Amino acid sequence: MSRIADRLAELGLELPPVAKPVAAYVPAVVTGNYVYTSGQLPMVGGQLPATGKVGAEVSADDAKALARTCVLNGLAAADAVIGSLDRITKVVKVVGFVASDPSFTGQPGVINGASELLGEIFGDVGAHARSAVGVAVLPLDAPVEVEFVFEFA
Repeated sequence: MSRIADRLAELGLELPPVAKPVAAYVPAVVTGNYVYTSGQLPMVGGQLPATGKVGAEVSADDAKALARTCVLNGLAAADAVIGSLDRITKVVKVVGFVASDPSFTGQPGVINGASELLGEIFGDVGAHARSAVGVAVLPLDAPVEVEFVFEFA
C-alpha cells in the first residue's frame, strides 16, 4: 500500500470510484505539476446523501461531514489522473461552495470539514489557501461542492 492509502485506512476511509460528471466536463485535469479538480459534490454510490440549503434543510454539522465526502471524491479524481496520491507535494487551494439559507453565515465552518480532513491525511502538505462561498443553489440541489488544486511531483 501507499503512504496515503495507509493513512486513509488508519482514518477508516477509502477512496470511492471517481464520480461520473453530471455535465460536459472531466473530473480532473493535469497541467504542468498541478491537478485541478472540477467541483466535487458529496456523492456516495452515485447519489447525494442530502439535498437542500444549509441552515434550512441541512444542518451545518451535516454539511461539514458532506464537505469531507467531497475531499474523498476530489482525491479519487486526482488519483485517477496522476496514478498515486503519494505524488502530491502540496494541497495548494480549496474552494468550497455552500448552498445557503439566506440567514446562514457559517460557510467557513462547513468548509472546515474539507480543510481539516486534508490536514489529517496529508499533515503539513495539506495546509492550503481557501475560499468558502455561500451560494443560492448548487447542481442537483447539493448542499456543498468543493474543488481542489494539488501540486505533485
